[in-house]
Amino acid sequence: MMKRCLLFLGSALALSTMTPNLHAQALPAASRGGLLQGGLAVTSVTPDETTKRIAGITGYATFDLTERFGVEADLHFTTLNTPQDFGENSYLVGARYVYRKKRYEPYAKVLIGIGTTVNQGTNYQTIPNTPGSFFIWGGGGGLDIRFAHHINVRAIDFELQQWPGFTPHGLSPTAISIGVAYRLR
Repeated sequence: MMKRCLLFLGSALALSTMTPNLHAQALPAASRGGLLQGGLAVTSVTPDETTKRIAGITGYATFDLTERFGVEADLHFTTLNTPQDFGENSYLVGARYVYRKKRYEPYAKVLIGIGTTVNQGTNYQTIPNTPGSFFIWGGGGGLDIRFAHHINVRAIDFELQQWPGFTPHGLSPTAISIGVAYRLR
């Protein structure tokens, strides 16, 4: 009897050291880390250097690291409609904060990156530093609405950018976008 008990305990000890740790607990169902989405939007920008709005498209991607915090990358190509031949492109990445309430996801973001000015015609003599590339930063926010399981509608995205290196006084364009995104979980 003692021999069987020692054999059983020895086998149990050997198995417990050879097997990986097993957990019976499930992961929390309320966590949302790892949510990725990518989308396209139409964008209208109010530049400082001209009196008319310019327009184009925006590609964006977000990756939420936790339920509330994530990163966002925005690529604004606003040279499709330039009534006064002046366009601005920006390539930004930064942090974002999301507050989820049912299917509504309002968010705020802070971004840094590179901005380029583009001359589409002959106005380069009247607008300094065109064409050119500059360090920029910005902030903004908006509202994403879950439309379907994998589709988000970007109902509104507002962004205020600062281009401090653009001489003589810098630029501070505002961009408004509306779009749609595909989301992966």
